[in-house]
Amino acid sequence: MGTVTIGVSIAVPEPHGSELQQLRAGFGDAAAHGIPTHVTLLPPTEIDEASLPAVEAHLAEVAAAGRAFPMRLSGTGTFRPLSPVVFVQVVAGAEACTLLQQQVRDPDGPVDRELQFPYHPHVTVAHGIDEAAMDRAFEELAGYEAEWPCTGFALYEQGADGVWRKLREFPFGGSVVPPQAGRVERGSVPIR
Repeated sequence: MGTVTIGVSIAVPEPHGSELQQLRAGFGDAAAHGIPTHVTLLPPTEIDEASLPAVEAHLAEVAAAGRAFPMRLSGTGTFRPLSPVVFVQVVAGAEACTLLQQQVRDPDGPVDRELQFPYHPHVTVAHGIDEAAMDRAFEELAGYEAEWPCTGFALYEQGADGVWRKLREFPFGGSVVPPQAGRVERGSVPIR
């Protein structure tokens, strides 16, 4: 067995997901159609294919302990000049996303990894395109609004063609998983 590149994210549901994906493509982002619209919990991470079952078991445990929470997107932001990204802001649900991504990357779990930048939940709408198109994305989506109840997350794998495909969904409050020692719950998302 070789390696695979995985990611974990919260999908932006329809009709918002397709709408933002089409807008991203319209701004000239060639990667738009290969990346489902999402809020990242685990960025692209290369793992041994043999460890995939352990990753899935870990994600199932994280999801089983989670509870649905409101997500709301509003307005735009950017990581420029540090990173060539324009995004739609997560204005409700950001704290829950932050806690989830910490659990997904638990140092005792199968996908412990450091992040290149501090975690900031967002929905990318332009990445690595020319500055004028980035400015247009920032301005045109400044009034963008969407909201939905977040009821889980999903595991994705990036194919050799660069396209991200969903491997499995993990709904919150799923099948019962025995609690681990040392788990403390704060709010609706457990903290480890």
